Amino acid sequence: MERMKHRSQEGTFMVETHISVPENALSAADCKGLADVLSSVGDKWTILVVGALSNGPLRYNEVQRRVSGISQRMLTLTLKRLEADGIVTRTLFPSVPPRVDYELTELGQTLRAALVPLHLWAARNKKTMADHRARVEPEGE
Repeated sequence: MERMKHRSQEGTFMVETHISVPENALSAADCKGLADVLSSVGDKWTILVVGALSNGPLRYNEVQRRVSGISQRMLTLTLKRLEADGIVTRTLFPSVPPRVDYELTELGQTLRAALVPLHLWAARNKKTMADHRARVEPEGE
C-alpha cells in the first residue's frame, strides 16, 4: 500500500497514520485512566503471564516455568495486580499442601485476544528491528 505523505511545518513529513485528535476529545481524567490501563496491560511481564495462561489454568510454579526470566517476586506482584484488575482469578484448593491455580477471567480472555495481533506483529518484525538496532548501536556496547 502506498503511503500518502503530507507536508507539514518546518519541512517534516507526516504519514496517513498521523491523525489529528481534537483537544477536547478526552478529559484529563479519561486520559489518565487510559494511561493507567495501558501501563498495566502493556507491561512485559503482564503480556507474558497472560500468554502463559492462555490455554487454561496453571499453578504458580508452572506459570513461572513458562515465563522465562521472571523472578518469584515479580511473578507474585504481577499475578496480584492482574487479580486486582479482574484479568486473572486465583483459586485456592484446600488440600495438603494447598494448591493454587491461576486462570484468565472473561476480561483476561479479551486481553489475550487483543494481544494476539501484537504477538504476530512482533514475530514478523523482530529480525528487522534487531537489524536496525545493530546498525544504530555502537560496537562494543
